[in-house]
Amino acid sequence: MLALALVLGLLRRPLSDWLWPDTRGQQLRHDAAAALREGRLSAADGTGARELYAAAVALDPDRPDARDGLARVGRAALVQAETALADGRIDDARSALMLARELQVPRAKADTLAMELRRREAALAGIDGLLESAAAARAAGRLEGAEDAALPLYQRVLALQPNHTTALEGREDILADLLQQARKRLARGELVEAAGQIRQVQAADAGHVDLPDALSDLVGRIEQRRRRADRDLRGQRLGPALAGYRELVAIAPDDAEAARGLAAVASAHARRSQRLAADFQFDLALAALREAEAADASVAEVAVAREHLQRARRSQAQLRDGRLDRDQRARLRQLLHEAAAAEARGELLEPPGESAFDRVRAARALAPRDPDVQAASARLLPAARTCFEDALRGNRLVRARACLDASAVLEGEGARVQAARRRLAQRWIAVGDERLGAGELQAARVALDAARALDPDAAGLDEFASRVQAATLGD
Repeated sequence: MLALALVLGLLRRPLSDWLWPDTRGQQLRHDAAAALREGRLSAADGTGARELYAAAVALDPDRPDARDGLARVGRAALVQAETALADGRIDDARSALMLARELQVPRAKADTLAMELRRREAALAGIDGLLESAAAARAAGRLEGAEDAALPLYQRVLALQPNHTTALEGREDILADLLQQARKRLARGELVEAAGQIRQVQAADAGHVDLPDALSDLVGRIEQRRRRADRDLRGQRLGPALAGYRELVAIAPDDAEAARGLAAVASAHARRSQRLAADFQFDLALAALREAEAADASVAEVAVAREHLQRARRSQAQLRDGRLDRDQRARLRQLLHEAAAAEARGELLEPPGESAFDRVRAARALAPRDPDVQAASARLLPAARTCFEDALRGNRLVRARACLDASAVLEGEGARVQAARRRLAQRWIAVGDERLGAGELQAARVALDAARALDPDAAGLDEFASRVQAATLGD
């Protein structure tokens, strides 16, 4: 019987005490108790009572003494908060109360102390001064975007006194103003800015009465923008498609459909770069490659296009170093024959890929100094110049750019082509200015990009760019 009693007495201790030495757990609990006695309740370096007891619990979750220690830390934190508040140490009181809540002290005691803490903070912060500053900020139109704007000031008051009537009414007015501004931005197509304002309202008051309608309007505009970007992509209008998908990603960085759209734009530019490189049009191929990289450099076709361009450059260098072989000579004759046939049909610059210009351009890539190639270029050059002048006169600026690019290929980037670039850039600025005056901000941006690509130093370009930027940031 004595032996049985001894065995039962020993089994009252945790089995883990007999199987594994508890030196680590004992040390943690010992250090935690010492930290608690010294008032070191929490420390970022892990030496506070809270952290040490938590480590002991993690080491052996079945031991109740470490959990009891955490409860004692919570009660001590509440006492520290009361003492700090009585001494006027507001920041210390706030930190201690936060620790007490995290350790799940009785809620009633914590709430009572929190109410007194807010009352003290309000007295120190000067509620009346905050309200006056908020009203002045609203009158000046500074609703958000800075710490001294109206909405953040009202939020500060409500953080101190959640039921303050004036602050609640002021915040309500600000949120209504923001939603009104957001609806106007949506109507103008400024989706990114509108989405930011609507999210601010949602963060401040998710139950705002006008928020559902604003969110519904935003979602509808986003889907319209997505459909337009998809149509642009299908129509190979890659610039507008890229702008549309980028706007969608700016609104929602995790928008998977927009990300796929960007990848598709990158692939289209990469394929165009490969076609241009195959015709030895290296400047245009490089430009298309850069567009692909800007859309989505991670797309596999971008890497393929980059390698294709490098191979094409090496191939041209080899051609220039030696005479054309039989196959290359046959290809040159075929291109010149097709160019002459297209010229006879009147297809000088169109259709793309089949025109006399496209054939001569490919022939120039093979043998730019060949007399027959130079003669064909000379015959087409007047047509390209006439095409540019006619398109410019008719304000068909995209067509004018295509004709100008053809002239540049046929005669090089001489003074005549540079002068034409400046004229076309000026026309784009004039069109953009007209569109901006009509409130068509997206069309103005397109015109700005076109003018900048033609002549970065065009007269009036910087002023026009500033006006577009101001319109983008304005209400």
